[in-house]
Amino acid sequence: MEGNVSADGTGAMASPQGIAPTETHVPFDMADAAAALIDARGTITGWTPTAERLLGYPAAEVMKQPARTLLAAPEDMAKAEAVAAWCRAHGGWHGLGRARHRDGRRIEVQLRISALRDPEGGTSWLVSGIDVGSIPSWALSGSLLQGLLTRSPVGIAVLDPGLRYVWINDTLERYGGVPRPDRLGHRMGDFLPGLNAEAIEAQMRQVLKTGKPVVDYEYQGWTMAEPTREHAYSTSFFRLDNAEGRPMGLCYMVIDVTDRWRARERLALLNEAGARIGNTLDVMRTAQELADFAVPRLADFVTVDLLESVLHGEDPVESPGRTLPAFRRAGQASIREGCPESTTTAGEPVTIYPSSPVARCYFSGEALLDPVMDVSIRAWAGEDPARTAKVREFGMHSLMVAPIRARGALLGVASFVRSRQPNPFEEDDLLLAEELVARAALWIDNARRYSREHATALALQRSLLPHALSGGQAVEVASRYLPTDARNGVGGDWFDVIPLSGARVALVVGDVVGHGINAAATMGRLRTAVHTLADMDLPPEELLAHLDDLVIRLTEEETGQEGVAAAVLGATCLYAVYDPVTQRCTMARAGHPAPAVVDLSGEVSFPPLPAGPPLGLGSLPFESAELELPAGSLIALYTDGLIENCDQDVDVGLGRLRDALGRTALPLEELCSTVVTTLLTRPQSDDVALLLARTRGLDPGDVVSWDLPSDPAVVAGARSLAIHRLAEWGLEDLMTTTELIVSELVTNAIRHGTGPIRLRLIRREVLICEVTDTSSTSPRLRHARTTDEGGRGLFLVAQLTRRWGTRYTEGGKLIWAEQDLPEPA
Repeated sequence: MEGNVSADGTGAMASPQGIAPTETHVPFDMADAAAALIDARGTITGWTPTAERLLGYPAAEVMKQPARTLLAAPEDMAKAEAVAAWCRAHGGWHGLGRARHRDGRRIEVQLRISALRDPEGGTSWLVSGIDVGSIPSWALSGSLLQGLLTRSPVGIAVLDPGLRYVWINDTLERYGGVPRPDRLGHRMGDFLPGLNAEAIEAQMRQVLKTGKPVVDYEYQGWTMAEPTREHAYSTSFFRLDNAEGRPMGLCYMVIDVTDRWRARERLALLNEAGARIGNTLDVMRTAQELADFAVPRLADFVTVDLLESVLHGEDPVESPGRTLPAFRRAGQASIREGCPESTTTAGEPVTIYPSSPVARCYFSGEALLDPVMDVSIRAWAGEDPARTAKVREFGMHSLMVAPIRARGALLGVASFVRSRQPNPFEEDDLLLAEELVARAALWIDNARRYSREHATALALQRSLLPHALSGGQAVEVASRYLPTDARNGVGGDWFDVIPLSGARVALVVGDVVGHGINAAATMGRLRTAVHTLADMDLPPEELLAHLDDLVIRLTEEETGQEGVAAAVLGATCLYAVYDPVTQRCTMARAGHPAPAVVDLSGEVSFPPLPAGPPLGLGSLPFESAELELPAGSLIALYTDGLIENCDQDVDVGLGRLRDALGRTALPLEELCSTVVTTLLTRPQSDDVALLLARTRGLDPGDVVSWDLPSDPAVVAGARSLAIHRLAEWGLEDLMTTTELIVSELVTNAIRHGTGPIRLRLIRREVLICEVTDTSSTSPRLRHARTTDEGGRGLFLVAQLTRRWGTRYTEGGKLIWAEQDLPEPA
C-alpha cells in the first residue's frame, strides 16, 4: 500500500514519496476496524468480517492469496515493498494508504501494521484499517488536532447528538473560563449561565435536524472568564455526518466579536443621537436633550454645564489665567426621578471649584476618566462637602468629564456618572462620550448662533417697525406682528400708518421674501423709502412705481449677494390713502393680497383691486382704485401668512377671515386678537402682519372752504374770511400768522397759476391751510438777497409753520401749511 509521508533517511528502500509513519495517532475503535493477518511471505492468512465489509472480498476469495492483490494500482507495488521493509526494520508502521475494493473503486484507508510473534519464532503482521471517509474523528488527531488545540484563534467544539461536549480546543476553553475536563460530557447551560444557552441550543438542534449550517449567529452575554463584562460572540454551526449520511454530532466555531459589536453599538447610538438631539434651535433644550439621551444608555446621572455667555447667545468668553468663568446648569438627567444627586437645579448658576474634575477638564480642554472616582472624591472632599455627601449617599463610583467644544471654542463641560450600574467606565466609554458630546456641541453652537442671529434680526425688525401707531382723527388702528416659529426665524413682514397732509392718512402693509437679518434689513429699507415717497404726497400708483424703480436699483446693486437680492426682488406692498374729509380711500397694490372691507352693515367684502406685479419686476404698470368708506367702516390689511397655511388653500383662509371680521361690534384691539386666534390654529409657516383701521369722519364744522377768483383784489377778502373763521374757532392766537400764510399762498396762486382758486381751512390736531389752483408748477423756497424787494414769502411761511408742502391733484396742485394749535388754558 502507498505511504503518504517522506522517510526519515533510515530506510534505504524508501520510495520517492517516503514511507515513514505519520505523526497522527488515530483512536482506533477495534469493533469497527477491518483486520487482516499476513504471514512472513506476504500471504493473507486471516480475514475479519469487517475487512469483508470494507473491501467487499469474502474470506474464501482472499485467504492464501498474496496481499499485493489488494493494492489500489500496480504502480503501488514498489511503495508496498518499501513499507514492508520499514516494518521489518522497525516492527510496524502507521499512516494513510490506498486499497482496491472488489468492485474496482479506490478507498483511502488509515492503516496500522503491527508485528505478531508465534511460538516457533516466526513473524506475522496484523494489518488494521479504517475508511477515513466514514469516520470524521481521524481529522481530530495528531498534528492537526494539536494545532487546533493550541494555535487556532477560533474556538472550536464537537458535541454529540445530545449536545454534550466531546471535544473543545484551547481557545474555547479560554473563552468560557471553565477547565476542559469539567466541560466534557456536559451541556452548555450547565456551566455558562451568563449566555442564553436555550436559544443557542435551539440553533444547534435545527442544524442537527436539517443538516443546513448556520453561519455568523451572534449573541451577547458573560462567561466565567469575565463575569463582570459582557462580550459578543459570532458562532457558526455545522453537522458531522458519517459515510452513510447519518448525523454523528455537531461542530461549532466561535469568535469573540466584542470590539465589532461595541463599534456597531456606538455607531447606532450616535445615529440615534442625531435623531434625538438638536431638534430645536434652543441652547437649553439642546443641552437637556443631550443629558436625557445619555441616561441610561451610557450613565446613571449626567449634567451639562455651559458658560453664561453661551446661554445668552454670545461668543464663549474664556477667563484669563486660571480663573473660571461663570457657568450655569443647562441640562441634567438621572435614572432617579427628580435628579436627587444634583446640588443644582437646571437653569441655576453652578459653583465649580478649581481642583474639581470639571475645572481640570475645562482648563486642559481634554476629557477625563476616573473609573473608581478616587481622584474626584479627594478633590471634592475638601472644597465641596455638599457634592461629596451626594457622591457617598448615592454610591457614585465612576466618572467621565468631557469638554463641550465646537469650532475651536469651549462652550462648557458635560459630566457622566455611574452609581447603579456596577461596571466602571472604560476607555471605550470615554471615546463614546467624547464623540457624543462633540456632536452635541455642534448642535448647541448652532443653537447659540441661531439664538444670536434670531435675537438680532428680531431686534432689528422691531426697531424698524413702528413702535406706536396713531391714525389721528382719520382712523382708529390696531395691529399685530407675529414672527414665524423659531426654526425659520424672523421674516420681512411690515406695516405702517403715515400721517399725510390735509388730515389724510396712509395705511401700508408689505412682505419681503425670506427670513432672517437680510429680510429684516430689506424691510427697513423699503419702509424708509415708503416714508420718503409718502412725504412727497404721491398718489398710490405713482408711489408704487417709484418703489418698484428703487427695488430694481437695489437688486442691481446687490448682484452676487443672493440672500439680499432675493429678499428685495419679489417683495409685495399695498398702499392706501384715506381722506376723512371726503371719506374716500384710494389704494394700489404690488403683488399683495387685496384688503378686506367691512361696511356699516357688517358685510365683509374683498374689493377687486387691480393686482399689479410684485416689486422689482418692472413689467406692468400699477393701477389704483377708489372706495367710499363712510365713518365707521373697517379696512383690514394683512400679509399672506395670515390666510395661507400648509393645511389650507387661500380661499379657505379668506373665508375664515371673513367670518372673523364679521364681529365688528368688538373693540378694535379685541377684534384684532380674535382674527389672529381664529386663523392661526396651527404653528405658523410664515410671518404674519395684520393692520385694522376703522374710519372716522371730520365734523363739518371743522372744515371750511371758499372758491376765489383769480384776481389780486381777493387777497384781502381771503384774509378776512380766514380771520373770521379763526375767531369762531377760538384761535385768536393764530390770526396774525394765518393772515400772513393766506396772503402769501393766495398771492402765489394768483400770480403763478391759472383758473379758479380754492382756500380751505381744516381744524384737527393742527390748523391746516390749503390753497388749490390749476397750475402744475411747484413753488420753490428761495432765500432772497438783501437788495431784493420780494421773494421772501415762502421762506416766511416755512419759518412760521410746523411744516408745509405741495401735492398734485387731478386739475393742478395744492399748497398746504400746518400750524400747531395753542395749548389749552
